[in-house]
Amino acid sequence: MVRITSRMTPALALLAAALAIPAAAQAQNFTVQKYDIKGDGGTDYLTAEPGTGRVFVSRGTHVMVVDGLTGKVLGDIPDTPRTHGIALAPKSNHGFTTNGGDSTATMFDLKTLAVIQKVKAGINGLDGIMYDDFSDKILTINHSSPDGTAIVIDAKTGAVTGKVTLSGAAPEGGVSDGKGKIYINIENKNSIDVVDAKTWTKIATWDISPCDGPTGIAMDRKTNRIFAGCSGTSVVVDATNGKVVAQIKNGNGVDALGWDQNEKLIYIPAGQGDGTVTVVHEDSPDKYTVVATVPTFKGAKTIAVDDVKHMAYLFQPEFGPAPAPDPNAPAPAAGRGGRGGPRGPMVAGWFIAIKH
Repeated sequence: MVRITSRMTPALALLAAALAIPAAAQAQNFTVQKYDIKGDGGTDYLTAEPGTGRVFVSRGTHVMVVDGLTGKVLGDIPDTPRTHGIALAPKSNHGFTTNGGDSTATMFDLKTLAVIQKVKAGINGLDGIMYDDFSDKILTINHSSPDGTAIVIDAKTGAVTGKVTLSGAAPEGGVSDGKGKIYINIENKNSIDVVDAKTWTKIATWDISPCDGPTGIAMDRKTNRIFAGCSGTSVVVDATNGKVVAQIKNGNGVDALGWDQNEKLIYIPAGQGDGTVTVVHEDSPDKYTVVATVPTFKGAKTIAVDDVKHMAYLFQPEFGPAPAPDPNAPAPAAGRGGRGGPRGPMVAGWFIAIKH
């Protein structure tokens, strides 16, 4: 134990105090920048390209490519109807989107952003998307009916090479261990499906209670721990046996999760309320400490992390006042997350960068 005494100089006292505090519990500094990148359309997921500073932002019918350091719009990928997510395959220099509007994945050149082709990537419900570096495959993760599916696409050619039937109708994020296994959150079952990337079959389903509605997912390959983002309480899962080994308190309205491997930091965005990101340090495989709660913007519920530049990014449109309701119109049905009714015009498109 380091003790502070009256004989210490102020400098020595400060040093002793710092040494007495565990590294994970020391103050963490995060700065937030907001840029209005404008543009049309709502949003779902965004993806950061590690090391380059480029961030791919879904906008409903197109994907905007943004410089994460400046907020400058670098390019645009068109014709992605009801797009949800973007995955990057660096080995083949290709990117892919999930387009719920026409059940395709747009395949594009990572350098030029030119569209190469549109791949028929499922029957319906295209939502999440991921890249598996073990097999060099892209997986579209689909809210298919009656069962969720993952469609396997060759990242080099765009050819569909497989299909995995999942255990629930609402699969969300997926992550690879780089060794032949893929883990996919099943939101409506509070579980994780384990997929064998050699046979493209589901080989296990793990209950991850008390997680409610798992969406975002990431993994520390060094400690073999999976992080499942859930509203209220996220969980850490041992990838060897599916056991929940830790729980993390965070905000509500979580729809993604980010991981900085080098800094050992988990970023959990909560879109409900005023909008915050809970930042958590992995102290050891089974011990986690909240080091910051970073305010962002109301509604911002997805996130992307560049663990080379140690930046995290969010995007959320801001809407003006809604028009006065028609007294003769029927009451609107509540959408996902309880949102319903008309919205006002979009007044800004907030691209938010968190630097550590």
